[in-house]
Amino acid sequence: MKLYIINGPNLNFLGIREPKHYGNTTYEGLLKMICEHATKIGVEVECYQSNHEGDLVDKIQETYYQKIDGIVINPGAYTHTSIALLDAVKSVGIPTVEVHISKVEEREDFRQVSYIRAACQKTITGQGIAGYLLAMDFLCELLSGGEKK
Repeated sequence: MKLYIINGPNLNFLGIREPKHYGNTTYEGLLKMICEHATKIGVEVECYQSNHEGDLVDKIQETYYQKIDGIVINPGAYTHTSIALLDAVKSVGIPTVEVHISKVEEREDFRQVSYIRAACQKTITGQGIAGYLLAMDFLCELLSGGEKK
């Protein structure tokens, strides 16, 4: 089983940007945690981050040709603005989980809108970086024939 972990704008600044909302773990620390968890649960992962919307669309589309089993995506601010990311996820038809480190539902009004959510099997918010691991576990269960949570 192979999962893509896709991160949008500013996530490369984890540990620097607004630690009150996003914690002190760096992006490199996040990647290490994801890779260790992948080994533990027996899946292959590829992690990708870009600050550019079109690059994120390209990466999502790549999942179709690379026969990727599932996507974990934190679109960052593009969550609230990008119909292009929504369309990309819909077009590939690969199970996807939306992740947000902070509890977006308790933040600014504009963060209440998520375009990509309509194409996702699950959304995880407010669990910190552990939300990525929860998303990976959910996809493994879903892809192994387990029930949706």
